[in-house]
Amino acid sequence: MGQYVRNPWRGRGLEEVELFPLADARDVARLLQRCPAHVPTPLRNEAALATRLGVGQLWLKDERARMGLGSFKALGAAYAIAREAAATNAPDLRHALQGRVNVTASAGNHGLSVAAGAQLFGARAVIYLSRAVPEAFAARLQAKGAEVVREGADYETSMQAAAMAAGANGWTLLSDSSWPGYTELPLRVMEGYLQLAAEAAAQIDQPPTHILLQAGVGGLAAAVAAHARHIWGDGPQIIAVEPEAAPALIESIRAGRLVATTGPVSSMGRLDCKTASMIALNGLARDADSFVTISEDEAQRAVDLLAEYGLPTTPSGAAGIAALLAGLNVPREARVMAILSEGPENG
Repeated sequence: MGQYVRNPWRGRGLEEVELFPLADARDVARLLQRCPAHVPTPLRNEAALATRLGVGQLWLKDERARMGLGSFKALGAAYAIAREAAATNAPDLRHALQGRVNVTASAGNHGLSVAAGAQLFGARAVIYLSRAVPEAFAARLQAKGAEVVREGADYETSMQAAAMAAGANGWTLLSDSSWPGYTELPLRVMEGYLQLAAEAAAQIDQPPTHILLQAGVGGLAAAVAAHARHIWGDGPQIIAVEPEAAPALIESIRAGRLVATTGPVSSMGRLDCKTASMIALNGLARDADSFVTISEDEAQRAVDLLAEYGLPTTPSGAAGIAALLAGLNVPREARVMAILSEGPENG
């Protein structure tokens, strides 16, 4: 394991940021009841894998089939777009957003959620991808009706291009990250992820002692952490896990403010974000107990181990398990919950 930092901001958050993630999942559940593609994903109790990893229990929230999109991201942007469609009070929501364009940058799965949401409610989707994103993701986006634009070497550059296109064309920028002056829509994207957390809380038979949350810009981790504190209080130890190549959260926690980081391209593509979401960072500063980074090799070891147990995923999807494999110090009796956040890229 790479870096390990205990969170000095626990319980209060950062002084310069006022917004926190939402924690109540009821609005999400009400809207998802109207979606025919929505079914809860399983929480797997992996006893044999727990023994292999040296912990008492291991639960994996399995997002690999979420709403047919293969990732937890299906809950985010599509939820934000569904809220926008419902607010029109159109008699037929399938055409509620006709003429509107949603634009974003993505490392893959967020773009799929934007594309799927736009397609459901009659809008257009334009997705900016960096050159580091596999062509397979571009093809999946196009199959969902999205227009794909390649721009830049990394996620940050493609996001800048998406923001410029939104301003130039009067489009709606729908990012899963947030920054000063851009908060409302990413807050709603993160709100969608609360469904995952609420399902897990309802499915688990006793509260976990440790929750391992992979983080790119931090939206998923912050949403799950906020809901965990909402229902379980201070009991669970919450650990955010990032690539060594993209330590955006851990360096911001050290600095006490949002900072940009640099690093090589990571195989954990969906976590390879060099700057954290402002809202997510503040939420994790309040709710997470510690932050760790993992190497490329450690992530691949976790992928290989999960494949042995019939749980194929990517290095991004396996990041929480990678932290355990890399030597994260947890008691042998620990009850650990982690998220299998996406299916394999060739799945």
